[in-house]
Amino acid sequence: MSKIQNLKAAALFVLILIGAVANGKQANAASSETLIVAGGCFWCVESDFESVPGVKEAVSGYTGGTTKKPTYKQVTKGGTGHYEAVKIIFDPAKVSREELLNLFFRSVDPTDAGGQFCDRGDSYRTAVFASGKAEKALAEAAKSEAQAALGRTVVTPILNASRFYDAEDYHQDYYKGDNIVLTRFGPKKQSEAYKRYRKACKRDAKVKALWGSAAPFVGN
Repeated sequence: MSKIQNLKAAALFVLILIGAVANGKQANAASSETLIVAGGCFWCVESDFESVPGVKEAVSGYTGGTTKKPTYKQVTKGGTGHYEAVKIIFDPAKVSREELLNLFFRSVDPTDAGGQFCDRGDSYRTAVFASGKAEKALAEAAKSEAQAALGRTVVTPILNASRFYDAEDYHQDYYKGDNIVLTRFGPKKQSEAYKRYRKACKRDAKVKALWGSAAPFVGN
């Protein structure tokens, strides 16, 4: 084989490889959908939903407000209009949007309009963010079903999806981090600090008291 033929063969191989990678990315994107919810502390929501089969990733962030590129300090201080939220990326062939919505309502106190558990204030309120009529209809149906199951008014709003801003890197996967952080209990590994926070906030205890055996993530 001549030098030119070798070069042609190498170029063809590179093009085939690039095409395969591109097709793989397109196939992966096609098999992914996104659900954005706010359920109080985004560390807890991220931890809960990353345990669900079919969920590829959960990303902590901010949405629903007007401040561009908000910081954690700005959001928790108030005035940005943003919620602490989580973007759940899932494979609809393995878990449906309806299933995730039902899990969400049963993982929070959707009757509380002032925040969640020990976290109070607008940024800690619950919400579901929907894109388009179909997503909104599914969210409204899940809300109605949750309200019927509880026999109490569910105040969680179904809002139009807006730009989602990823939270700072140190918030991502906080529940399983190995960094050492200072807590009121002294220096702790991030994952241990998360467990102590979740217990002190009584999130699981209050969800269990509200939902009983229907609470899906108690003990995570």
